[in-house]
Amino acid sequence: MRLKNFSLLLLLFVCCSNLIAQTRVVIELDSWKFFKGDNESASRIDFDDSGWEPVIVPHDWAIYGPFDKEIDKQTVKIEQNNEKVATEKTGRTGALPFVGVGWYRKTIHVPEFTDEKQAIITFDGAMSNAEVFVNGYKVGNRPYGYSYFYFDISDYILKGKANVIAVRLENLPFSSRWYPGAGLYRKVRLTVKNKVNFRQWGNSITTPYISENLAKVTIRSQVQGENLSVKTSIRDAQGIVVAEHVSSERFADEIEQNIAVKSPNLWSPETPYLYSAELKLYQNDVLKDTEVVRFGIREIRYSAAKGFELNGKVTKFKGVCLHHDLGPIGAAVNKAALKRQLTILKDMGCNAIRSSHNMPSIEQLELCDEMGFLFLAESFDEWKKPKVKNGYNLYFDEWAEKDVVNLVHATRNHPCIVMWSAGNEVPDQWGSEGVKRLKWLQDIFHREDPTRPVTVGMDQVKAVMESGFGAILDIPGLNYRTHLYEDAHTKFPQGLLLGSETASTVSSRGVYKFPVVTVADKVYDDLQCSSYDLEYCGWSNIPEDDFVLQDDKPWVIGEFVWTGFDYLGEPTPYDNYWPSRSSYFGICDLAGLPKDRYYLYRSRWNTCDKTLHVLPHWNWEGREGETTPVFVYTSYNSAELFVNGKSQGIQRKSDQSKLTRYRLMWTDVKYEPGTLKVVAYDDQGKTVAEKSVVTAGKPHHINLEANRKTISANGEDLSYVTATIVDKQGNPCPVASNRLSFLVKGNGKFRAACNGDATSLEVFHKPMMKAFNGKLVILVQSSAKKGDIELIVSGDELQKGKITIYSVE
Repeated sequence: MRLKNFSLLLLLFVCCSNLIAQTRVVIELDSWKFFKGDNESASRIDFDDSGWEPVIVPHDWAIYGPFDKEIDKQTVKIEQNNEKVATEKTGRTGALPFVGVGWYRKTIHVPEFTDEKQAIITFDGAMSNAEVFVNGYKVGNRPYGYSYFYFDISDYILKGKANVIAVRLENLPFSSRWYPGAGLYRKVRLTVKNKVNFRQWGNSITTPYISENLAKVTIRSQVQGENLSVKTSIRDAQGIVVAEHVSSERFADEIEQNIAVKSPNLWSPETPYLYSAELKLYQNDVLKDTEVVRFGIREIRYSAAKGFELNGKVTKFKGVCLHHDLGPIGAAVNKAALKRQLTILKDMGCNAIRSSHNMPSIEQLELCDEMGFLFLAESFDEWKKPKVKNGYNLYFDEWAEKDVVNLVHATRNHPCIVMWSAGNEVPDQWGSEGVKRLKWLQDIFHREDPTRPVTVGMDQVKAVMESGFGAILDIPGLNYRTHLYEDAHTKFPQGLLLGSETASTVSSRGVYKFPVVTVADKVYDDLQCSSYDLEYCGWSNIPEDDFVLQDDKPWVIGEFVWTGFDYLGEPTPYDNYWPSRSSYFGICDLAGLPKDRYYLYRSRWNTCDKTLHVLPHWNWEGREGETTPVFVYTSYNSAELFVNGKSQGIQRKSDQSKLTRYRLMWTDVKYEPGTLKVVAYDDQGKTVAEKSVVTAGKPHHINLEANRKTISANGEDLSYVTATIVDKQGNPCPVASNRLSFLVKGNGKFRAACNGDATSLEVFHKPMMKAFNGKLVILVQSSAKKGDIELIVSGDELQKGKITIYSVE
């Protein structure tokens, strides 16, 4: 039903396109010429760029590698990790070549441009230190790589002639704590409209009053021109007009409308219902501009008495933090890649996303609106005091207010956003100057959007309790420090706390270490982490420490786990062990394949579907007769384990310890090849589910499974194909590491591959890669032409795998 409703809403947008085309034209600037390096003449209109590389924006120039230890090698003391002395670090920013200068150029003809028109060029993000030129003239700059920004380029347009847009970007060394990407990694658009128009990001929609029978929709429109009126038609998800209103009452440059919507359908993670407002701007009854804005009707409330309420219902944040990179395609935003992430998280029972530590993309917010995710939109990782030499501290004084204003204006109509974050673990937590900066930033958020509260992810909890930093926040956010939750709750006046960043448990998919122990900062010779999910960092914890607080303390309003997916850079605990170059924190690996920990969270968070997951794998040649503990992550309260038909006993969840409360564990199982089977029981002792793991034989062939077998022929859609090496009977081979090769035929192409191994130095864009613990993922991209796409995957001594993807218009 949701897909049908969304399709009808899209049809509405198409039906309105002719009308919009009369008043404004929006051109997506996707085809560019690119040069890696600097050239002081590259902004000139007559510059010869014939030798430059053609690229499609969004584009990340650094993701193609190669990985290089020297790129981000640095001797540094990471204070956020409580380090006392500086040590040599490698892989901190992914060991990819993001540092340096890159140029983009594009030639365009601006349609029907006259003196009565206005041309706006908009960037959803450009990494970084952007300088924008039109026909040889510099029109502006923006240093922050995650910022939304735009320029009015009307005065620089050549009417009836070719126009050249050039963009210079420069990433400085020591400017990031993770892989930031490089280039025009988010979309660029040119909007041509009448000079009498809605201002850029000028329409704000809120829903200040909601009852079962009626919702008040308030629309504030920033306009330019005289003798204006705004006519609004609100349509439901089926495209039916449910309310209309006309207003010409104007205060300064704003026209406000208050519109009643009867029997409103409310937006929530369970029912992400979306309306649309078609806004028409008239001057003396002549249509001058039109915009269509999607929005949701929903009410948010925070209180000490009930925590967070959505539409009057107490709701816990079951959230994850996400970095902005998309694994093997880097920072270049891609809606299919984002939707795959969110689909995986939705099945886990996740209901919330924190964009850490950066401003989110429009595409991510659109998907969260549609799929039903609450969103914590973060802004900065640094304020005035530096974490890295050339970070945002260089720009804070001049640009922080402008960047916050643009973030709020560009994204405020997304119902998914329920909170802003002004920063993450900023060193400014110490001292009175930091308190003043927080007050200043929070006031800016309140001024621009009085409907949402503000938080900061605070890791210096004792300091913020003493300084007053935490006390002035709308919502105190604690990063880790679970042992201080009670003290902070007592000290802070708000009466509630948010786990703004939690756990940071580390693991590698399919890797298990013996003996099984709960331990911090453990390292191994193979530079992997154990998937028994008991290893963490000296400053973090295992998941159960957060589970107890979330379940037992009503004043803890939820958590955002670090992280939903592995990301490039920050290879803790191996940040001084080459060749580790990506994180181990993810609930899913860099390829998007769930780790065991995924099912631990699913067993708590997904209340609609049952979970039964057993670990480890059962291929342990050489460990015969040795103790090999078995864990089961399940939504059932008890289960019985069998090894080759012999019962190992029944385990029941209990309050005996935090582990037994959430896991079923058989700690003295002796390994013998064969079948490991778990049988789950309901509370009456009845068998309700079974799961088996078998000892696989020799690798024999390749199984291929696509997340989507039908994709759009738009030149950018993706199908993610998981290749699993299996034995002759089809059992997964959990330790196979065969090198696989990929061939794509038909109306598509090979885009990238990833195996999830944080130590792999194989570049993502080459059509071959070693499997990691029996699996890897291949990305197949559509062309602009519909038709079949065939993927063939082969490997030495393995039978080939083949799959057909259908690309449709």
